Amino acid sequence: MSKNDSHFFNIFSLVLGILIVTAILLFALSRSVGQNTQLTYLANDPRNVQKVAERIQSPARIAVAGNDNTSLTIAAIAGAPMPVLAVPTDGISTYEAVCSVCHDAGIGGAPKSGSKELWSPRIAQGKATLYQHALLGYQGKDGVMPAKGGRADLSDELIKSAIDHMVKLAQ
Repeated sequence: MSKNDSHFFNIFSLVLGILIVTAILLFALSRSVGQNTQLTYLANDPRNVQKVAERIQSPARIAVAGNDNTSLTIAAIAGAPMPVLAVPTDGISTYEAVCSVCHDAGIGGAPKSGSKELWSPRIAQGKATLYQHALLGYQGKDGVMPAKGGRADLSDELIKSAIDHMVKLAQ
């Protein structure tokens, strides 16, 4: 190793050591200053205390079998609007609001509305079978039908009238 290389190495090591010590000192200084001001701010600001309490609040209470669960209620999440789905009034509006989502595009193997070719084997099984598959759901080799089209809030009569409407479209 030459004298110039040794001198460069010594200077470089000294500069690197000074930078590391400076970084450690700045880190320690910022931690001590931040600790004194941050803890006071966090503990005394009522808005911050409220926001922390909201963030750590349990999102749900669980009903346990065998226990008294009558005090459990469904509460809306603060600040979140509750979606309200319109309840159809007849078979046509039920079809348009619920059934057409899958049956117009053939999603999930759903027979397309108005297709005699796809609906004739299903119609041949009888309306009782169509009603059963629509009300209780169906999972077969041709596709999947969720119970009541995924809208458990709808009455059986509305679902049956929607089925009648789709059968009329396919005849």
